[in-house]
Amino acid sequence: MKEKRWFPRLLAGGLVTAALVVVAVAAEQQGSQSDPLITISYLEQQTMPDILEQVDDKVTARESALKSQLQSVVDGYVDQVEDKLSSSGQTAGGAFQTVTLKAGQTLAGKAGCELLLRSGSASCVSGLIDTTTGASLGAGNAVAANHLCLAVADGQGVKASGAVTLLVRGSYTIQ
Repeated sequence: MKEKRWFPRLLAGGLVTAALVVVAVAAEQQGSQSDPLITISYLEQQTMPDILEQVDDKVTARESALKSQLQSVVDGYVDQVEDKLSSSGQTAGGAFQTVTLKAGQTLAGKAGCELLLRSGSASCVSGLIDTTTGASLGAGNAVAANHLCLAVADGQGVKASGAVTLLVRGSYTIQ
């Protein structure tokens, strides 16, 4: 019986030894200097460009998202400023605003308000500077059509004799 036990043990030991030799030879050949698992050229020519392209795509997408978000915030602030300016009788961006007065109405400007009579007739209230001619207009003087007038103090403006159309830039009140 002892003769039968040694043969399976010898066969099992030989198989284990052969398996270890095959694994050792395979492990020795993989990942060496002569045969690395991944070559440098593969990394440089294939993998890195793909990774860089993915990063560029994500950066571009994030940049456009941030630009649109910033633009919406800026637009919101511009709308708020325009609303505040329009509620105080001013226009944004220094643009002239068309104002129509009825007979007897008075437009009183704040200091720095500019007036341009486009149609109708109006007289000066409390003095204006006619910047077109360089003359000072006293109270009651007629305002010439298409002459740019400047209010240098609060309350200066024009009183409509009839229906009047003005271009106004700056703060004003209508009485």
